[in-house]
Amino acid sequence: MGLPAILPLPPALAGAAGTALLAALDAPAGATRLVGGAVRDALLGLPVKDLDLATIFPPDEVMRRLRAAGLKAVPTGIAHGTVTAVGAKEDGGLVAEVTTLRRDVQSFGRHAEVAFTADWQADAARRDFTINALYAGLPDGVIHDFTGGLADLAARRVRFIGDPLARIAEDHLRILRFFRFSARFAGALDDHGLAACAARANDLMALSRERIAMELQGLLLVADPVPVLAVMIEQGIWRAVLPELAAARLPDLAGTIAAEAAAGVAPAWPRRLAALLPAGDTRLAAEIGARLKLANALRIRLVAAVQPAGPAPHWRAAYRDGAEAVVDRLLIAGETDAARPLIGWQRPRLPASGKDIIARGVAPGPEVARRLGAFERAWVAAGFPADAAAVAALLDTAAQSG
Repeated sequence: MGLPAILPLPPALAGAAGTALLAALDAPAGATRLVGGAVRDALLGLPVKDLDLATIFPPDEVMRRLRAAGLKAVPTGIAHGTVTAVGAKEDGGLVAEVTTLRRDVQSFGRHAEVAFTADWQADAARRDFTINALYAGLPDGVIHDFTGGLADLAARRVRFIGDPLARIAEDHLRILRFFRFSARFAGALDDHGLAACAARANDLMALSRERIAMELQGLLLVADPVPVLAVMIEQGIWRAVLPELAAARLPDLAGTIAAEAAAGVAPAWPRRLAALLPAGDTRLAAEIGARLKLANALRIRLVAAVQPAGPAPHWRAAYRDGAEAVVDRLLIAGETDAARPLIGWQRPRLPASGKDIIARGVAPGPEVARRLGAFERAWVAAGFPADAAAVAALLDTAAQSG
């Protein structure tokens, strides 16, 4: 595919705050450039979410220049050279991370000792993949490529900068990033990168489970993660941290993705993860949720999603378990037509209380709760009638039940 020769100026940098930022950091003279994902995605015509700038100026000088230009300077990662520039809301609410060019002195898994530099090529050499080491001049948009990233991006190829084994030893998370980016850009897997990731797969054990969960989330949310997941499972990438992921469940994930598209619902990574787990195995789902240290709401959703969809009418289960859980189950089961009416469904409010039972002659006490429960079951079975006469009839029956 062809890539534009010049990158248009991102709209966020075209306003008053962006103009002040570029002037403050001498961007027109080449002292500061756009870098990384913003360049990569813009070249592919994808939305740019985060603005990352690289600069020759040390962090304290960056902060001084930003403040002199009337911008807020937040030392978000100043030990590693990163300052966040924030513009006023009335100027568009610009937020951009500005990082001083760096070179690695020593690396310790997820942590590195860095030294600041003015050498653009040295800064590029320390980045993970060639497609993430592209720089764009500001505001001229001229691309600066020190690692062959443009050719790799055109080929949709994710390739490590330098020796893949050495780059993974520096940061074990690069194993999962290699597969996530490869899945996102839908290119063929780079052979050297794949071999290195397979050889170092056990390094994933050293990562925090929260980091693994974040990368798994990103991977599962790409348009079609199935081909890359198949390779990961075949190569034993998950064996050290998620050995339960099996090739046999990949068709279920593919079916879930197709059902999401047919139903017009946004992809949900807990739903897609549930599709990869044995149906009905709530114990395993709970164990994996705990292992990945998911938030409670995500754990509950994962456990609920692996349960059977159950018989129709599904709104009864939706009332009991929540519409989201039932939609997840139905999409995993491929029952798109059944799921569609429940998308966005809100649980109706019970149109009665214990007072209504007491008003029908039942003495206050435990019997009130029992008969109110009988009313609720009958009301649900009747399809949640809102008509006052229908509700009153159900209450009469419940109050009279022995």
